[in-house]
Amino acid sequence: MKTLSRDTLPRGGFAGIKETRLIKDVKIGGKSDTWDGIGSFVYLADARYLPFGESGMHPHHEVDVITIMLEGRLTHEGSMEHGQSMVANQAQVQRAGGEGFGHNEINPQQHRTRLLQLWALPESAGSQAGYKIYDTNNGELHRIYGGGKNQSATFDSHTTIDTGLVAKDYVVNREGEHLVYVVNGEAMLNGQMVQDGDLIRAQEIDLKVISETAHLTLIGMA
Repeated sequence: MKTLSRDTLPRGGFAGIKETRLIKDVKIGGKSDTWDGIGSFVYLADARYLPFGESGMHPHHEVDVITIMLEGRLTHEGSMEHGQSMVANQAQVQRAGGEGFGHNEINPQQHRTRLLQLWALPESAGSQAGYKIYDTNNGELHRIYGGGKNQSATFDSHTTIDTGLVAKDYVVNREGEHLVYVVNGEAMLNGQMVQDGDLIRAQEIDLKVISETAHLTLIGMA
């Protein structure tokens, strides 16, 4: 089991965003202070949009862009689902594919908005662009990405992403290599305490939430 703490890494950003990058895989030009991902998962940033901040309109091609909302609100503009808004404990998944898309994400409020930004590379090139949004606030982990063709609610991939806001004593047991990111809470994971901003890589997961609530994101392989 290895742990990478967000607060040990440099804080960067662009436009109206401040972020810490924890995963930047060698496939996309990884850096020495970030980790590689798992499977097709290649990028993870813990980000805050400044008051009324925005990313600015920009394009994506042949990448799946996953946004997990943690605090505040975000308004989505672009070539797919223009005008869609997200609030805390929702997740947005956009597949650029060969068609591609352009988008701009905006914090419409005077308070900072916190989110996780994840990227995964599609397993087949040239697919059609697509958009999905999920509610993840009912006390369970939700499969928002991957898991094979039988997972009809998600975009197909052998790489899986599960996320959700869960309560005290919630238990997760998984076999095989996983990445776990903890937000706004604490948990015991394989006998060690982990907390907000901790990214863990382990060959098996035995986790129990010990705070009143915690937001968990798990990345693995189906």
